[in-house]
Amino acid sequence: MSGAGTGFDRLAGAYRALEFLAFGGDLERARFAHLDRLASSRDILLLGEGDGRCAARLAAIAPRARILCVDSSPAMVRRASGRIAPADAARVTFLCADARTFAPGPGAFDAVATLFFLDCLGAAEAEALVARAGAGLRAGATWLFADFVLPPRGAARLRARAWLAVLYAFFRLAAGLRVSELPPSEDILARAGWSRAASRDFQGGLVRSAVYARAAPTAAPGASA
Repeated sequence: MSGAGTGFDRLAGAYRALEFLAFGGDLERARFAHLDRLASSRDILLLGEGDGRCAARLAAIAPRARILCVDSSPAMVRRASGRIAPADAARVTFLCADARTFAPGPGAFDAVATLFFLDCLGAAEAEALVARAGAGLRAGATWLFADFVLPPRGAARLRARAWLAVLYAFFRLAAGLRVSELPPSEDILARAGWSRAASRDFQGGLVRSAVYARAAPTAAPGASA
């Protein structure tokens, strides 16, 4: 959960420590698990980037990419920009804006990442964001997703519900987060035409890192090449 509003300003300095205190290195491992999929990308959009760990790692992995990071917290943006190596600064841009409503130009990017960000949105907000971001992606684009998820059943699901209740209560008090439950992010992606190509779970299924691909539009019957 990061970068969903200026309420996250007060957490910017402590965010990494809090994350490690709660989950060890698993959230960072989830963020980085599939970044190598973007090694050949040329234009990458990071929505709700947070403290910049992903942007810094991605700048090294994708040396030809232009990277746009959108986050509404000025303190997070300052912290994130400080992580970027001077050699990469010219191609990594930080935009302090509301990532929930940011609308990229048509076909502006060949990859997008929402890493522990969709969990900060209500279902309708998440669906609108997926539609807007999707309109800004080129054919064959990749969507990197990392977030909290609910395991389907059993003790793992009960544990996840308990953790999510604690997390939402904390971020409501500490950062003014307005939502109190996970949106059905993966269902929303699927309805928008995205298919999960690879995934890895952490924390007993509470955390998932996944790669999504979107099929190219099928030509209408009778259409000429």
